[in-house]
Amino acid sequence: MPSNDSGAPMMTLFQPDYLYAGGCMQAGVGLLVDAQGKIVRVTTAEESARTSSIAADVEVVTLRGKALLPGFVNVHSHAFQRLIRGRTESKRAGGRDFWSWRAAMYYAAASLSPEQMYVVARAAFLEMLLAGTTTVGEFHYVHRKPDGKPYPNPNIMAQQIFAAAESVGIRICLLRAAYQRAGFELPEDPGQIRFLETTEEFLANVADLHREYDSQDAWVGVAPHSVRAEPLEAIEAIAAWAREHHRPLHMHVSEQMAEIEACQREYGTTPVRLLERHGLLRDQFTAVHAIHIDHEEMDLLAANRAAICACPTTERNLGDGIFAARDVMERGIPVCLGSDSQAQIEPLEDARELEYHLRLQQRQRSLLDGIDGQELSARLFRCATANGASALGCETGDIESSKLADFFTVDLNDISIAGDVREDLLPAIVFGMRTAAVADVCVGGRFVVRDHRHPQQQEILNEYKEVARKVWSAPQLATN
Repeated sequence: MPSNDSGAPMMTLFQPDYLYAGGCMQAGVGLLVDAQGKIVRVTTAEESARTSSIAADVEVVTLRGKALLPGFVNVHSHAFQRLIRGRTESKRAGGRDFWSWRAAMYYAAASLSPEQMYVVARAAFLEMLLAGTTTVGEFHYVHRKPDGKPYPNPNIMAQQIFAAAESVGIRICLLRAAYQRAGFELPEDPGQIRFLETTEEFLANVADLHREYDSQDAWVGVAPHSVRAEPLEAIEAIAAWAREHHRPLHMHVSEQMAEIEACQREYGTTPVRLLERHGLLRDQFTAVHAIHIDHEEMDLLAANRAAICACPTTERNLGDGIFAARDVMERGIPVCLGSDSQAQIEPLEDARELEYHLRLQQRQRSLLDGIDGQELSARLFRCATANGASALGCETGDIESSKLADFFTVDLNDISIAGDVREDLLPAIVFGMRTAAVADVCVGGRFVVRDHRHPQQQEILNEYKEVARKVWSAPQLATN
């Protein structure tokens, strides 16, 4: 970043044609960012012109023909599952449902060395950046060697994922996942052998990670995988750690009916009711999926100020079911979004599917419009940005003073949105924009993607293709 005569770093004024802030698309304004990568303020058109002409300590970046919007926040990612995209889309390869699909997922999880995990995570994170995502929540559960024994450094896989995020320039909250069993009264599943840790091992390992990574660029949360994979006493111990350290607590909840049925056999109730009964729902709790929940469970989540992370592109890919977005939103439960299995990495596709899935189910339109007076496209965009930032505990997701300057720009000449005027631009972006329209991405006020290109893009792609070739040319596990 340039500096003035005193050597002090300069601020930067970004000047797009349009800027989305305060719930509306504004023309002629600028975004002033300080040397620490935080937003100072949105400038007026007059101030922008004056600053660009007289202030010696401000670098002006003109973004002509572009709109600037806050960066997306991907709350729920399993980066390694990028390897199986397109490889499970038949009964032979992926089986008939979620439970048979897991065989291919387990094969990918079993195949990766720490070095290969780094390469695959870099590719997934690069794709996220190119789609406008500036922060990712990585729900990480591949901990051990392929034979199930711990590495000498039990956090080596997590450290490789942190390194991958740093390499490409994306912020990351690593949600270290706890996993102890295949399920209630089920025998050990060999496909899960790399995931397993005792509660004591998990807490020791996450504490070490928390000491090593505790910045606005890279930090740790905790994630008991599910009531299926973690017994109640373990979930309680992990939740206690999260409360003590003020860390996000995420958990798969009611994604599958079989999970609910197993919980009822073991505990006599459903996952949400179980968690609420034991005081585990709280304002830093995010329930991932929550597809098969009833109205009473929604009320419990709302009363405890919990959030829900929906993953519509994965949920439709796996046939999980349709998320009851309207019922949830009417109760004031914040909804955020995740790419989950990486079937697609398109934040706006996840956002618009919240609405579109309901349209197909109920044969009506605009079902999420007007809840609490909020316009539909603004509501869906908030799910992809500010709500996600809150769920991960980071100061991003909005264009406002003191927030981190994480944003992307859209090429207004891209064919998917070309011709839309300011009043129609946000709906056009939310419901029609293709990811190729994302032109630039800034994290902390610094470009990590410029004019559709990441500086390491070709290197990352070449390395990823080589790892994928090695993984899928090896003898594969049989699928169900």
